[in-house]
Amino acid sequence: MSDMEDVYRATVAKWGEEGQYDQAVEECAELIAVLKHFRRGKAGAAEVISELADVRLMVGQLSWMFGELEVRRAVDEKLVKLQGLLQQDD
Repeated sequence: MSDMEDVYRATVAKWGEEGQYDQAVEECAELIAVLKHFRRGKAGAAEVISELADVRLMVGQLSWMFGELEVRRAVDEKLVKLQGLLQQDD
């Protein structure tokens, strides 16, 4: 078991699955907001990076909660689709 799995398990034990779903939504919303601010010159790269780190942690946790293998398979399928789109003529 990795250190991250220990952290994920502890967060679910402390705040519950519903709490972690809500936290993921909040972190995604904060990333959305900072990206909008960044585009307008009201936030810097450091702020975007900080929110990306929060979202990455939550994506890791959600992947662990829903099944990392299943998420990996879905990512692989989406990559194949994206590659197909990139090869299409405009």
